Amino acid sequence: MKKIIYRKFLYDCINFFLITLISTSLIIWVFQAVNYLDIIIDDGRAYSVYLFYSFLNLPKIVSKILPFAFFFSFSYVIAKYETNNQLLIFWNFGVNKIKLVNFFLAFSLIIFLIQILLTSIIVPSSQNLARGLIRDSDFNFFDNFIKVKKFNANIKRLTVYTESKTDEGVYNNIYIKKNINDNEYQIIYAKKGVFKSDINSPILELYDGENTSMSNGRITNFSFSKSEFNLGSFSPDIILVKKTQEHKTIELMSCLQKLLVKNKQEIEKIKLKVRNCEAKNLDTISSELYKRLMMPIYLPVLMLISLFLIIQSKEKINYSKYKAIIFLIGFLTIIFSETSLRLISNSYLENILLISIPICLIIIIYFYLIFKFKFVKSIK
Repeated sequence: MKKIIYRKFLYDCINFFLITLISTSLIIWVFQAVNYLDIIIDDGRAYSVYLFYSFLNLPKIVSKILPFAFFFSFSYVIAKYETNNQLLIFWNFGVNKIKLVNFFLAFSLIIFLIQILLTSIIVPSSQNLARGLIRDSDFNFFDNFIKVKKFNANIKRLTVYTESKTDEGVYNNIYIKKNINDNEYQIIYAKKGVFKSDINSPILELYDGENTSMSNGRITNFSFSKSEFNLGSFSPDIILVKKTQEHKTIELMSCLQKLLVKNKQEIEKIKLKVRNCEAKNLDTISSELYKRLMMPIYLPVLMLISLFLIIQSKEKINYSKYKAIIFLIGFLTIIFSETSLRLISNSYLENILLISIPICLIIIIYFYLIFKFKFVKSIK
């Protein structure tokens, strides 16, 4: 009978947790997906790139929302059970509060492992794939790339401006600047321009304009009645180097280990994989590993905080105030876990102390609950 009670309690918590996590993540994902429309509207990429890029950012959103959804869901269900006298029924059936705490603590460790999987493997991989998707994609919709009365420099080494555009797709008063290097550039002005369909690459046909070029300190200028400008040879103006958060966890751990022991030869080798594996980036690498491997430890802490709700009965006069305080403590714990990322430093001792905080909280809160329930039982 007790096993059935545990399963029913856990089922209600998990069900509400999944609904909260999925619905909240999808709402935030939709809002972010709207912002990603710039990938098509401004950069002129394919719709498939936009869809895949948006989808690959979903794991990151889920990992961010999970602690909030976890604490809110379990606290809400426990409080609801107390309000509906369901917890009282549990105690009357002989359910041991200490065993209930152990049961939910064990379950929180499962969620902890799932969060570790998300933050250390799935999120970095999805972020790397998303960056690679943008890096390797082409500008399939160059006609959308040129914006009226707006300087667009999203293509590397190229700036484009047009004064107006007709319904027939004709651009008026086009300005194009092509930067070849620091000392060479090309400026093209044309009264009219139109895109020409080409199998291999997009071509902009220009009419009645001037071409001004600078090379080796010499400026040349000529006029033309018709000219073609090939846009297929240009690449997007994006960062090609991997960001720290896009590297594999094992790579960052190896980098951190080499930096801590100051093994210069090994650092040079690992730089091939982690380009920013340098002493000046030690804080960034340490913070990223802390975010992936240590912050999920706060999930068992949040579970134990929510279990404070079974200590006090709703019959108490100040139960509503007590419940509000527990919710507040939980959300403050989440905020602290997120902001603690900024406390990572070059000091080995300070980092160890920061890492030990959630572990100490788990031990302190757990033994406090055990003492509280044994103390109450001994009084009775």
